[in-house]
Amino acid sequence: MSTDTDTGDDRMEKINVRVPESLLQRIDEEWERRGYSSKSEAIRDALRDWVNPPVTLSEETLADLEKSREQADRDETVSAEEARERLGLDD
Repeated sequence: MSTDTDTGDDRMEKINVRVPESLLQRIDEEWERRGYSSKSEAIRDALRDWVNPPVTLSEETLADLEKSREQADRDETVSAEEARERLGLDD
């Protein structure tokens, strides 16, 4: 294992990982398309998500979001500005 320094304060360690050729081919196709500056950056980002998975919304929150979307589709919502006016908060 060798160590490199990144532009930040964190020391970087090089690791060797074996992946199936088909997976490596997909990584090669994707990293640049997704806006990463390097394949290593893309893989580090994926590992960060694995270690700290994104927060998953509860079923209740997802249902509330769907209801809100439906209300917006039916034009049953108002802008924040209009709500402030109706509540007299702009004074």
